[in-house]
Formats: sequence, C-alpha cells, structure tokens
Amino acid sequence: MNSYSDAVRVGVAGATGYSGVELVRLLARHPRARLTAAMGSPGSEPRRVRALARVWDDPIAPLDIDALADGCDAVFLALPEQASAAVAPELLARGTRVFDLSGAFRLRDRETRRQWYPHTPDAGVTPVYGLTERYRTCLAKSQFVACAGCYPTAAILSLQPLVAADLVEQPIVIDAKSGVSGAGKTPTERTHFSECHGSLSAYGVFSHRHAAEIEQELDVPVTFVPHLLPIDRGILETIYATLRPGITEADIVDAYRRAYAGSPFVRLTGSELPEIKHVTHTNFCDIGWRVNESRRQLVVVACIDNLVKGAAGQAVQNFNVAFGFDEALGLN
Repeated sequence: MNSYSDAVRVGVAGATGYSGVELVRLLARHPRARLTAAMGSPGSEPRRVRALARVWDDPIAPLDIDALADGCDAVFLALPEQASAAVAPELLARGTRVFDLSGAFRLRDRETRRQWYPHTPDAGVTPVYGLTERYRTCLAKSQFVACAGCYPTAAILSLQPLVAADLVEQPIVIDAKSGVSGAGKTPTERTHFSECHGSLSAYGVFSHRHAAEIEQELDVPVTFVPHLLPIDRGILETIYATLRPGITEADIVDAYRRAYAGSPFVRLTGSELPEIKHVTHTNFCDIGWRVNESRRQLVVVACIDNLVKGAAGQAVQNFNVAFGFDEALGLN
C-alpha cells in the first residue's frame, strides 16, 4: 500500500477530450502526482494529441481497465456518462481511488439519477460530491469522488451560503451562459462554428440535468436556464433572488465572508461584478453582487472557467484534499 510519501501514481481516462487534456496538463506538473497513464475512451484508437506535445508525448492509448488499476493509485475519469458508469465500479472494486468528472454518479437519489442518467448502476461505493468548498471534511481520504458539474459549481458556490443563512426567498432564477467547450468535443449542429458564431441561444429550458444537481445541493427549487455563448471557454451566471424582509447587504457580505474565509479559489468581488476573462485558465470562482435593499432585490454574478474550476481543476483540488495535500497544490 502506497503511503504517499512519494508521488501518487495517477491516470487519466478520456485524455483526448477538452477536460481530459486539461487534466493531463495539470497532473503532469503536479509536484505530488506522477502521471503514469493517459488513455482514451473504450474502443478508441491510439493517437497523439498535438496540444499535449512535450507534456505527454506517448500516444493516448485505448482504455485498459487492468492497466489503470494495476499502475495507478488514483484515476481521473473524463469520459462520457455512460462510459464512466461502466468503468468506475470496476476500478473501485480493484481498490483504485476514482475521481469522476462525468455526471453519472453526482445525484444521490436513485430515482432522480435514473431519470437523468438511466445507464448508471450503483457503484458499490457511495461517492462524495466533489465540490471542495462544501465537502472538504468528507473528501479527506475518500475513495470515490463525483466531481461537481460546471454550471452547478458556480450556482452552488453563489447560493449555498445565502440559502443556508436563510437570507433569500423563492423564486431563485439562474441565468447561466457557457462557452462552447462545455458541450464536449463531439461536434453537433448546435456547436458548429457557423451555427454559434455571432449568436446567443437558450437551451435545455426545464430539461437540463444540472438543475437537479443544483437543487440537490441547495435543497430549494430553482429556475435554471442555460445559454450557449460563442466563445471557447468560461461560464457567467447571473442569479436573481428576493431578500427576506429586514435583510441588508451587510448580511450578504457577512454570509459570503464566513463561508469562504478559508477558500483559496473563491474570490469575492463585491459590487465589482466579475467577468469571464478574469477567470479563464484559472481555478478561481469569482462572485460579485448588487443589492437594492428598498426593493429587497439581489443580483449575484459568478464566473468560472468551465474546463478548470468547472472540471479538471476542481478534480485536482478534490484530489489534493483527498490525499491530504495542500488544496491549491499544482493549481496556482
């Protein structure tokens, strides 16, 4: 059994996708990780990824569960949900620690999970929901982490301190906008350059599975409407809520400061509302807000990079906590 006095042997499955490439880049330079495997999806062909030149020069091999289990202490799954649903239980049964970036195991309620991820079995190990700022204690020494989704990350970090302190009333409206990389690497008509360039479109209204994930963590209903931005990466969410009677901006500030006093990757910007360009290629979540006390109105704006804090960076942050490393190791 590795005591982890030496580097942790890690592998990435799904290393040719957008999140997978980010993972390989982060883990290759992580001072306490030794990247021993970078693999594609089941049935994929060996291939080199030009974006990983001089980071990982070997061909990205086809997925090999035996090789991952035998050669890695921890495996990051950057696979489609159905593939992760099949691979994660096998790795866990072999004693490998798993950090799953897909949505396959995020929803705790079995029936809700079957509604949104019908191919997901029980994994045999209860996963920890991988939002570091909320579940640090649970993540310590965890064997299985279901990393939070990109849209839910910004929404939950923005709303959970306010909901927990009972500062806001329903309805809560989340107007979310994401760059095209959030749709994954497989091309579709919606993500074709000529379809999305110069446009802005809403999608998944009342039918996006991230709404269930947000509601699971907040335990209140929300109206969640995602939009597709004609940029490559980044998420901006504008959140609207009504303050409870007597609540002031000072209460909002206090709730956020208490929640994130020890969180190196949450930056509270106050009335200076964040922008996507301030967080791209970083693991930061920036949260700003404006309050109209006389009308009891609250607007919160949150920004993350969907491929870093919304995916690969957050997975590495969870890995750090799970293995007892400094939370920010390899991420600054």
